[in-house]
Amino acid sequence: MNSWLLAGIGGLATAVVLWLAFGKLAHSYESGLQAQSEVTAVKSRRRGRHFLGWLVTTPPLRWWLRNSVSRGAFLLTAAYLFRDRETKLRIYPGLAPMMIMPAIFLIRGGMSRNYAIAFSGTYLGIVPLVAISLLRYSQQWQAADLFRIAPMSGPGAISHGTRRAAIVFLALPALIVFAIIAWFAQRDFEHMLLLLPGIIALPVYAMIPCLNGKGVPFSFPGEEAKSARQGLRMLAVTFISFPLAGLTSWAWSHGWFWWLVLGEGLVVAVVYAILRARVGGLEWDSME
Repeated sequence: MNSWLLAGIGGLATAVVLWLAFGKLAHSYESGLQAQSEVTAVKSRRRGRHFLGWLVTTPPLRWWLRNSVSRGAFLLTAAYLFRDRETKLRIYPGLAPMMIMPAIFLIRGGMSRNYAIAFSGTYLGIVPLVAISLLRYSQQWQAADLFRIAPMSGPGAISHGTRRAAIVFLALPALIVFAIIAWFAQRDFEHMLLLLPGIIALPVYAMIPCLNGKGVPFSFPGEEAKSARQGLRMLAVTFISFPLAGLTSWAWSHGWFWWLVLGEGLVVAVVYAILRARVGGLEWDSME
């Protein structure tokens, strides 16, 4: 009899423990874990805001983003690039395949090393060109009507902020990756100068998708991104990159490199000033 009583007490105690574990404690644990995740997410977002806020108030970005509208567009674009899942799934997979060609040239070395490094620099312009075009699309595109309500005559300042965010957060990391690969392939810091012609041309490449008021971020439905003709832009940059890289390699081997850099710098400065004035003078299209 005592044995059955002890067995019953053991079974009852086991049932009570299981009920407390899976009924009460599990529910409390779930609530606590959920609350902890929410607090962590809030803290993460706050840290992100603090970092971006500190970044735009620190030189050189503080000097580069003196216009409040451009600074706001820069922060908005950066926030979407870091936090918005839809934007990340569109931008990064869209850019990754395009970076394969210069990386292969640098690693395999099937051509002149000088030409491969120069091509990587000139090909770098495809990053902001394609990225700004893809940043136009978002599922929250209707919120872009706020840009028109704000006291701005046109989209120029917004386009400049988006363009600078694409250069800082996308083109600059790509340049660092290319430079690291090139150094491991060449083992010579002097040859890193072959990236200069591509870096000098980068501002003009980034300005092209901002023409005609098309540099406003998140202002078109995401469904239209599927029909975006990025292949034509990629081919155009590729066709420009091959001859410019060849000219850079030739100038390097014949002692004309710095003359090339000087001439390209003057041409780029003039073209950039013209394009910037054109973008700055844009006005909003009629909403009717």
